[in-house]
Amino acid sequence: MIKLSKMHQRVLRAHGAALAIATLLPAGAAFAQSTTAAPELQSVTVTAQRRTENIKEVPVSVTALKGERLDTIVSGGEDIRVLAAKVPSLNVESSNGRTFPRFYIRGYGNTDFNTFASQPVSLIYDDVVQENPILKGYPIFDVASVEVLRGPQGTLFGRNTPAGVVKLESEKPNSKKVEGYYNASVASHKTINVDGAVNVPLSPEWAMRFSALRQHRDNYVNNYADTAFTTKTGELDGYNEHAERLQFLYTPSSTFNALFNVHQRMTTGSARLFRANLITKGSNDIAAGLDLDKIVSNAQNFQNLKTSGANVRLSWDLGAVKLYSVTGFEQVNRYLSRGDIDGGTPAGPGFIPFQVETAGGITGVKQYTQELRIESKDAGPLNYQAGLYYFNEDANGYSDNFNSTTGAQTSHLASHQKNTAWAAFGSVNYALSELWTVRGGLRYTNDEKDFNTVSAVNVVQIGPSSVNESKHKVNWDLSTSYKLNKDVNVYARAATGFRAPSIAAASASVPITVADAETITSFEAGIKADLFERRGRVALSVYDFEVKNQQLTVVGGNSNVNRLINAAKTTGRGAEVDFEAFITSDFKVTAGGSYNFTEIKDASLSVNKCAQCTITDPINAAGRVVIDGNPLPQAPKLTLNASARYQWNLADGQLYTLVDVSHRSKVNFFLYEAVEFTGKALTETGLRVGYIFSNGKYEVAAFGRNIGDTRRVTGGIDFNNLTGFTNEPRVVGVQFKGNF
Repeated sequence: MIKLSKMHQRVLRAHGAALAIATLLPAGAAFAQSTTAAPELQSVTVTAQRRTENIKEVPVSVTALKGERLDTIVSGGEDIRVLAAKVPSLNVESSNGRTFPRFYIRGYGNTDFNTFASQPVSLIYDDVVQENPILKGYPIFDVASVEVLRGPQGTLFGRNTPAGVVKLESEKPNSKKVEGYYNASVASHKTINVDGAVNVPLSPEWAMRFSALRQHRDNYVNNYADTAFTTKTGELDGYNEHAERLQFLYTPSSTFNALFNVHQRMTTGSARLFRANLITKGSNDIAAGLDLDKIVSNAQNFQNLKTSGANVRLSWDLGAVKLYSVTGFEQVNRYLSRGDIDGGTPAGPGFIPFQVETAGGITGVKQYTQELRIESKDAGPLNYQAGLYYFNEDANGYSDNFNSTTGAQTSHLASHQKNTAWAAFGSVNYALSELWTVRGGLRYTNDEKDFNTVSAVNVVQIGPSSVNESKHKVNWDLSTSYKLNKDVNVYARAATGFRAPSIAAASASVPITVADAETITSFEAGIKADLFERRGRVALSVYDFEVKNQQLTVVGGNSNVNRLINAAKTTGRGAEVDFEAFITSDFKVTAGGSYNFTEIKDASLSVNKCAQCTITDPINAAGRVVIDGNPLPQAPKLTLNASARYQWNLADGQLYTLVDVSHRSKVNFFLYEAVEFTGKALTETGLRVGYIFSNGKYEVAAFGRNIGDTRRVTGGIDFNNLTGFTNEPRVVGVQFKGNF
């Protein structure tokens, strides 16, 4: 009898559901064979290993969103948070609305809202890392694909990728013909979404592509000065956003090309709406009788953001090898978000112990990156990649407090951080046979941060006013893939990851805090298969990881603070599945899901308890909450997504209907567990009915997002009252698209 290690026993127990899904595939195949003949699915290519490869052959758990599926998701004018639960194991949330998204993969992320926060999920847009969380919010438009890579990706992608990577690639210029698209929609609350692109060949060597986006929503939440809703003071929760991207492609020969990209984004509108005593004490229900189209607030509420950047991607084909250079510059020109943190007035709603109005801002972030990479093109069994990477970021941010009654500033704290890092990396692929391939990679990273307080007005800083942290680390990964037959691949992968130390600014009662570097060791295995004579495909993976010294953020408690700590160890395990198939030539379905179990393992860790909530964790002798054994915050155990599209081919075009559903199970908002600050499970459904004209150039559609108008508390403020905020309301609209 084979004796399994404890880790392998744990993996097998956790992944029973995944194995059960796999056993259903033969039944699915029989069903598909009994249906009307359907077309083959197009092959999906990804760049998960910095090469263009068929997704089935990549030994990584990865999901790609493209085409109509991606367009449907973003049709309601939502920001990048709309990706949450749309692919397995991905969650995205923000306490700053549209401007500061936080990403989680397999439950592993960071709830830090500090200006200088780092995250274990890296967002890469057009091959350039977007390190500061403000940069991660650049909108999705004229995008060829969104890839979500799960698990450590440090060997090839480098910057803070121990949890994974969200990778976006813009549509590129081409020199074939003048072409493009335009897209306009009008929806609830006068939500307007307009985007488009034009591709223009300028000469045989030069091509240009210009893309633009405009988004608007009226202020639709009525703001009142009193809980009787008699004195209206204005409206909130609208936004105005525009973004532009201009690209030039230069191809003087078949062996060299240069792609130039400049882009910007501007956003104004409401900050996140915090609502006092939104949550019913003793439960996680929204307070009975509350009208979410009304709010009571006595503070200023607004956001103002501008970002811009440029990059140059060069490629040389030297025959046996290809050389790549990626030079990037990103900056936050300005950012200010100001809001009512207590969520009400001295008179309520409900009991509000004290008034809190704060603002967070950035006076400037400048990020420079440079990567040089060589890639072999050998026709033989051995191929390799190697390169050098440099990162330089200079950031200035501040936080202010205000008197809600007079609007006067009561304190000001400004900080500065300089972060430089460099890395050398390489990977080798070797085909042991036509069926069996192995891959290994190494990366050395050196990362240094200098942090200091620039000014402190009415803030008595505790401890030193400056901190320097420097770490270096070698990471590795090893994977293998095997073709069982022409339709089925299996793979296994082991990988490590590293996130450099993080630093959080001081506050009135907390000094500058530092979280030491964290490391992850991850194991995963999976199967990827084409089904039903390539009319369907499935990908199934199971994983187990351990993070040492995980950086955690203590938010609130008994005061409005943000400080960093390390947990000795956290663990995670789970399973993921992606499926799509043509049931008939007119009926296509997709489905995905994940099970993610996370656990903090550090008996010494405790945090301050909330002001008014019902704690369910143990309380130690010091009156603090013990968090050992808790799941990570914002880490749903279960995420599910599915879609179904049916079409009717008519004489003059095609009528179709498309339904999509996403679900995530309950989540903790904080490191401790409390009845009120446990977000309920959230299920949102989208519906689209459209008509595509016979020439394929025009499409009209009616759509709805969150058509059931499911409202849930999605985050909270715990140091004052039972303050919370919610997900977006139902949006219903019409859309027109054209291609030329």
